[in-house]
Amino acid sequence: MNPVVAAAPALMLVDRPGLRAEIRRIAAAADRRVDERALPVGRHDWMGASVVLLDTAAARECAAARCPRRPGVLLVTEDEPGLPDWQTATAVGAEQVLALPDAAEALIAAFAANAHGGGGRGVVVAVAGACGGAGASTLAAAIALTAARRRFRPRTLLLDAAPFGGGLDLLLGLEQAPGPRWPDLAVEHGRVAADALHAALPGVGGITVLACTRDGSAPAPPPTAVRAVLDAVRGAGDLLVCDLSTERGAHADQLLDSADLVVLIAPAQLRAVAAAEPTTARLRTRNPNLALLVRGPAPGGLRPADIATALDLPLLHTMRALPALSHQLERGGLPLHARHPLHRAATAVLGVLTSTGAPPRSGCAAPREPIRHTFAAQQPKPPATAVDPVAPHDVPAGPAVTPLIPEPGRR
Repeated sequence: MNPVVAAAPALMLVDRPGLRAEIRRIAAAADRRVDERALPVGRHDWMGASVVLLDTAAARECAAARCPRRPGVLLVTEDEPGLPDWQTATAVGAEQVLALPDAAEALIAAFAANAHGGGGRGVVVAVAGACGGAGASTLAAAIALTAARRRFRPRTLLLDAAPFGGGLDLLLGLEQAPGPRWPDLAVEHGRVAADALHAALPGVGGITVLACTRDGSAPAPPPTAVRAVLDAVRGAGDLLVCDLSTERGAHADQLLDSADLVVLIAPAQLRAVAAAEPTTARLRTRNPNLALLVRGPAPGGLRPADIATALDLPLLHTMRALPALSHQLERGGLPLHARHPLHRAATAVLGVLTSTGAPPRSGCAAPREPIRHTFAAQQPKPPATAVDPVAPHDVPAGPAVTPLIPEPGRR
């Protein structure tokens, strides 16, 4: 198959007729297809295009709408770019600013460098804890292992973003396994190859793991390395599961901004719900694609539906108490047979995403319309009478939750 013909089309968001005509001419010379669109565009189109071509006005709108960072974004101008053009390019994450037609060769080179889709079809899921000890690390590991068993994506990378959380390698029994941790990850020119990353990292159960160290030498993963890993996973079409726990900082913001889904796990306890309120507000400012997973026990009888109502979040899944889990983790690792509550919780999270990992189709350019699908708008809250009271020491599994991101062709 001819790789040029098979390449994804470039996405052009340019208003000026002369500039559009010049881009068409250059694309024809490079034998590349160009999809000319008007704002807003869906996340599927934004992330799936081989190259995204923006004029300054479109770049401003996309930056204001917080379109996700991705490789292959170019800002194009008819005249020599000035300071406002460069500032806008930085805000939207453009790799280059090209004045056409003088920079025609650079645009042709960009077409060639991004022949197979700079944004890729990778999927990013972030797991955050409402409070310390909520179970974010365990849930993140369960999601990754379940995804690998189901071959949800070609490869799965479990990323540890909590440098003081003890290490995901220790959770999975990989503490002695050779391979780089965050401080050892060498990123040259802001890029890392996905194949090299998976080959070098320690792995178990079909997943690879990028863990933090426990010696305090690197308090947080550097933003440059985080961006390189995100770009590699996206470009390769893999799944990235991020354990954010209760972490804050630039690296956590990067992962939140890039996630297709953020899962907040909260124990069904009063103090945990109180702690979840400011956490929810903070997460929502970074990513509206936020859903709640409630786990037992519920010593005060808190009901999952009431917790979801209090936090103004859609309830993705409920998980009963697992009193034996700590012993199982110490002795034999994660128990992930098909009927285990952790396996069911992980399956529910994966079920939210489409089978192809296609992002939702919400607009990404209008400032008041987030690029990610807003769950609350699609899933009405159930009335209080529809949920049975929760036993003091358990949380019921409850009814099945409708997928929160529509399948392709469905609204």
